[in-house]
Amino acid sequence: MMAGTWVKRAAIVLLAVVLGVGLVVLGVGLVVLVWRTSLGRAITWQQQASPGPLSAAHASLENNCAACHAPVKGPESARCIACHANDVALLQRQTTTFHARIGSCRECHSEHQGAGRHPIAMDHDALARIALRPSRPAGRGTAGAEPLREQLLAWIKRADEAGGASHGHPYLTPRETVLDCAACHGTKDHHFRFFGRDCAECHRTAAWTIPEYRHPSPRNTVCAQCHQQPPSHCMEHFHMVSAKVARQPHARVDQCFLCHQTTSWNDIKGVGWYKHH
Repeated sequence: MMAGTWVKRAAIVLLAVVLGVGLVVLGVGLVVLVWRTSLGRAITWQQQASPGPLSAAHASLENNCAACHAPVKGPESARCIACHANDVALLQRQTTTFHARIGSCRECHSEHQGAGRHPIAMDHDALARIALRPSRPAGRGTAGAEPLREQLLAWIKRADEAGGASHGHPYLTPRETVLDCAACHGTKDHHFRFFGRDCAECHRTAAWTIPEYRHPSPRNTVCAQCHQQPPSHCMEHFHMVSAKVARQPHARVDQCFLCHQTTSWNDIKGVGWYKHH
């Protein structure tokens, strides 16, 4: 009886020793594996959760998740701003100068969609939501900002509850109407302010084109009511080149209909598609 018990105890001890040695060997092997291979790099584990490759503009950050992402929180605007705050070209263009004070990025900029995709998905509604966030601590000129914000939010809520229609702006959500189109798009005004600053009376935020628009008849002769001549037509170039190409040597600058088709400015009557600039 005693001998049998002793054998069992010896077997258990031996098994424990073998298991212990095995665990030590396994542990040492894992340490060596992690130390000598890519398993020891944080990026290897981070990439297991990557939703896809970065855009070409951010390709250099492919192995540096921490450049944009904060642990647990995900991408942080502060990390974007750290790189882009000194982007002079961005801040000097009227269309993008609002980035200097917006302080929020992820609403319009999304990554991990591939190298062939630009990381911009402009969302005017998101831009309006950012603009309507509580203002920063009060300072000079901000005394009336908060009451005005509350009034706008109350109006937006009423408009949403009424079906989302915006009086005078058929293509905009109530929230989008708080944006000033000309503040960003003033340099792209092809109407030269003939129709004022309120682009949203005709245009939508999804595209500049107006599906309902119908150009007047090609027989119309009052083009200059809407269209201004390009700079080249204000110089001798008009008589030396443009009028001769169109075979209208005596045309005046305001007589667009003599040379141009309504299909396109470059569609010249009797000549076809012509573009030499």
